[in-house]
Amino acid sequence: MARLRLVQLPVPPPAALAGTGNVPLAAGCLAVAARVHALPMSVEVTAPDVTDRLGDVQLAEHVAADAPEYVGLSLYLWNAERSLHLAREIKRRSPDTVVLIGGPEVGPDNPFVCGQEGFDVAVTGEAEPVFAEVMRRLLDGGVAAAEGVPGVAVRGASGLGAFTAAHPADFPLASYPSPYLDGTVPVDGDRSTYIESVRGCRSSCTYCFYPRSSGVLRTLDVDATARLIADVRDRGARDISFLDPTFNHRPGFEALVAALARENVDRQMSFFAEIRSEGLTAAHAKSLAQAGFDRLEIGLQSVNRETLKRVKRFGDPDKLAAAAKMLRGEGITLLVDLIVGLPGDTPDDVFAGVDFLQEHGLADEAQVFRLSILPGTAMRADAVAQGVTFDPAPPYHVRTTATMDRDTLAATLFEAERRLGRRLDESPRPHLVEGGDDVLVLDVDRPTPMDRPGARHQALWLTGRDLAARSDVAMAAIDARLAVDPYATLDVVLAPTNAPPVSFVAAVRARLASGVRAYSSRALSWRGEDGMRRITAVRRAGVVWPDAATAALTEIGPLFVEVSAAEAVDRRHDIGGDGPCVRVIGDVDARQFAMLAADADPECVAFADRATEARWQSEVVY
Repeated sequence: MARLRLVQLPVPPPAALAGTGNVPLAAGCLAVAARVHALPMSVEVTAPDVTDRLGDVQLAEHVAADAPEYVGLSLYLWNAERSLHLAREIKRRSPDTVVLIGGPEVGPDNPFVCGQEGFDVAVTGEAEPVFAEVMRRLLDGGVAAAEGVPGVAVRGASGLGAFTAAHPADFPLASYPSPYLDGTVPVDGDRSTYIESVRGCRSSCTYCFYPRSSGVLRTLDVDATARLIADVRDRGARDISFLDPTFNHRPGFEALVAALARENVDRQMSFFAEIRSEGLTAAHAKSLAQAGFDRLEIGLQSVNRETLKRVKRFGDPDKLAAAAKMLRGEGITLLVDLIVGLPGDTPDDVFAGVDFLQEHGLADEAQVFRLSILPGTAMRADAVAQGVTFDPAPPYHVRTTATMDRDTLAATLFEAERRLGRRLDESPRPHLVEGGDDVLVLDVDRPTPMDRPGARHQALWLTGRDLAARSDVAMAAIDARLAVDPYATLDVVLAPTNAPPVSFVAAVRARLASGVRAYSSRALSWRGEDGMRRITAVRRAGVVWPDAATAALTEIGPLFVEVSAAEAVDRRHDIGGDGPCVRVIGDVDARQFAMLAADADPECVAFADRATEARWQSEVVY
């Protein structure tokens, strides 16, 4: 029997031990569709603990093992480049495997993806209705036989062909049972459980993908949704995120919230959803809280009403403020979105948005981020006419608008940070634990090969007496890591006996910059950082570096000094700021952990013990 392996790669987290939230729901939906349509094949969804853990080589070998006849990859903004690399590596190991790609990144209006190699068939739009036809044609006649299926492009001798018109996304959601119900996607109490009770969106925001995905609103009825929630609850779900585009604008909203309250009487579950302020009442806020919604996301986007009209968001900031007051009064935590770079907005509009958030007590809950010009959106189609330029590769950040050039956009983001008193995006956290397959240690005075396949997030420690004197060895090790797992996140940790000179750190940074760029590299490039390849210096316990060298290293990047837990507690109020951070070695008791959590800068404390570092990340940092 033919085999199909479905793979969905995670969002790259800011730290090696941070949760990815990876739930392969799209892959699971396709596996369900294969069963609904009685396809004569076995379908396997690659487990999240595999995709979360393995580096590029190990993952390619895992997926290509036994040469499956078919592999399907779900492409999203955050994983498209690594997924396409994986496709090429699978084909290299198993040339006869047919590779299919789909997901929001796949479509005729994304030349970045369509211009890549390694896949044979591309499917755009919601795939369930056409999946069976694509697979049956592949089974019966090979790749060429898939031509003509709605929403499909097939690679031929001259390259990828044109997409046929996609099939309308109008099928009832009840046509395909949830993949949680038969264990295709296991419920994991340590991850969010993603629930779709609605597909399609009646709004027409020009920056959003939903209007292209489907303008036809399809809902899973209230009783069916309540039964699904009860089922995943009984399977261990505790944190449930509704993927519905606008939860409170779905038909039957009030009845559904009441049904969720009945299924969550003991409040075992917490719910999250995205809502809009229009039409929200005090009674709605109370019922949402009673049902177990403890977090909600609500989009401000801009306080410039002309901009809101221009991007077809519409809305009223004053109504949002009133809704936020009602929701917070019920104890619900909010995430409030403010977008920088919308066509028509100026820096003053962004600052007015920040002032608005502060005035209404929402600054601590604000998500302020740079606009992405997503494939398939009306804004991308109209970008030239709107005077907008953008990066052609993920995350497709806006570069310039008619009212803001590149420097102005960056300055506006930094000023928003200053006014809010915090960083707008998550800080990449170095991987400084001891031992494990994801940690490689190279003594430059006794070099050993550094080219073995590694983890999705790898740490390369460079130790020895003088790194600059053995820079050839150090650079060769970095080159080996960039070659073997090019899309893995890499922390280079400089931990020599003698302080590394600033010139050596600059040389390492340049060498890392020579590697492939991907989503994680570009996401922080506006601030001069690389979230995919990072450098950290560590002064080991008992090692003395000159004060001038320590100060110089602190100026150019994170520097951690090894101390005991007792020493860290003694200086906890001074950790961070302009001085070095601490890497705590040895045992840490509960009292010491609590004192550090209460008083130290969490970003400037790391632990050598893996379990303690994982706990710090989950309970204190993220």
